[in-house]
Amino acid sequence: MLACAFFAVTTDNFFSGRNLSLILQQVTVVGVIAIGQTLVILTAGIDLSCGMVMALGGIVMTKLAVDAGLPTPPAVAAGVAVTTLFGLANGLLVTRIRLPSFIVTLGTYNIAFAITQLTSRSQTVTDLPEAMTSLGNTFTLGGTEVAFGTLLMLALYALAWFVLRETAAGRHVYAVGNDAEAARLVGIPAQRVLLAVYALAGALYGVASLLAVARTGVGDPNAGQTENLDAITAVVLGGTSLFGGRGLVVGSLLGALVVGVFRNGLTLMGVSSVYQVLVTGILVIVAVAVDQLSRSAAR
Repeated sequence: MLACAFFAVTTDNFFSGRNLSLILQQVTVVGVIAIGQTLVILTAGIDLSCGMVMALGGIVMTKLAVDAGLPTPPAVAAGVAVTTLFGLANGLLVTRIRLPSFIVTLGTYNIAFAITQLTSRSQTVTDLPEAMTSLGNTFTLGGTEVAFGTLLMLALYALAWFVLRETAAGRHVYAVGNDAEAARLVGIPAQRVLLAVYALAGALYGVASLLAVARTGVGDPNAGQTENLDAITAVVLGGTSLFGGRGLVVGSLLGALVVGVFRNGLTLMGVSSVYQVLVTGILVIVAVAVDQLSRSAAR
């Protein structure tokens, strides 16, 4: 709220309906990635590969649609399948070989980056079919243009909130994050829960790929390079503990909006994008520090 008040005073049209709708559109990609990141962090893991896996999904679906002439639905399905496979690979390495999630996803980040560049030959994919960019279209609500992609993001958050809050599977995610061994001893299949979380996170990165393609109208091989930091920042700002077992997925949406507000406001002020990244880094450090202090105070 303080940030909104500051930008409202220092810029001319921050609180205009058009600008607020633009903020929502700008956070759709990071917002959907943050749902998957929330699931992983709730289990006391972390996924550094999310942004590059998202970029790879976008290249796969756009290349299949443009170069191979595949209809949009199977092309999108193939892109989501690729990102899901990456998530599954992360989960298998974490659960079967018991590698730290930080190291695993750092490795798959680089693998996804290399495959993206090789597949696209470092070239942007253009001339996409209209159906592939339809989520970037808008409709008028109260005199303001709202993107269909924004509605999809909000629907995914509502679904994730319901699953985590109201289902046994959601409670298992929290239990594994609190103490995986204790969860196993009471009959929760901790390894399968972790595997499902990473695979589902990968599928969500695929949805984010489609949203990114719809928003920009191209398949960009250079996308996704800062989305991992933005998503982690959103999750931690939203109150999810990096130590697992505590947090709400709706908080991640609020965290994504905080990041979006700062970037939008700084852009309106004419501040360089380098300083926007600087502010994002500061935000995540502050959020982690607050989380650590709150845990220490609770002991």
